[in-house]
Amino acid sequence: MIIYLHGFRSGPESWKARSLRTHMAEHRLADAFWCAQLPVSANAAMALAEAQIARCDSPPTVVGSSLGGYYATHLAEKHGLKAVLINPAVLAPLSLSAYIGTQTHMYTGEPFDFTAAHIDELRTIEAPAITHPDRYWLLVETGDEVLDYRHAVARYAGCRQTVLEGGDHSFTKWDDYLDPIIRFAGLLP
Repeated sequence: MIIYLHGFRSGPESWKARSLRTHMAEHRLADAFWCAQLPVSANAAMALAEAQIARCDSPPTVVGSSLGGYYATHLAEKHGLKAVLINPAVLAPLSLSAYIGTQTHMYTGEPFDFTAAHIDELRTIEAPAITHPDRYWLLVETGDEVLDYRHAVARYAGCRQTVLEGGDHSFTKWDDYLDPIIRFAGLLP
C-alpha cells in the first residue's frame, strides 16, 4: 500500500497524486493506493492517515510531497514505515508561518483559515531525528522556488537521495520516478 500525502493547499487532485494513482491502476495496483484530502490541522491529518495505516494488512509506504513530506517523516518514524519524500517541507512550522491567515485550496477553491494554532500542531509532530535512514528516499530538485532543497539534503543525510538539477517545487521529473517509487514500496518486482 502507498499512502500519498499531499502538500499545503493541495489535495488528491494534484497532478502528482493523479499521476501515481493512474500509474498504479495501470499496474493493477489501484487498491494499493490511498490519498485523501488532508485537513488543515496537522493533528487531524495525522489521525486520518493513521486510521488508514491501521487498516493496512502490511506496513504501507508513505509518499509525501512538500508538507506531505513533513507528515510522512512523522509517520515513518512513529510507525517504522518506509517513506518517499518529494521536495519536503523540512522546516514546515517556520516556512508556513508566512501563510497565517485565510488561504484557498488549490483544487477545490474553498477558503480556509490557517492559524498560529496550526503552526503549533506542526511543531508537536516534528520528528526529532531520522532513526533508520535506510527506510527513506529523498527526491528533490535544485530549482525548487518554494523551499531550499539543501535543507532537505541536510535533514536526510545518510538516506537514499536523488538530487536533480533544475526543476521546481512541483518536482518536474515526477513521471520518471513512478515505477521506482512503486518498487521502493515493494509493490513491483
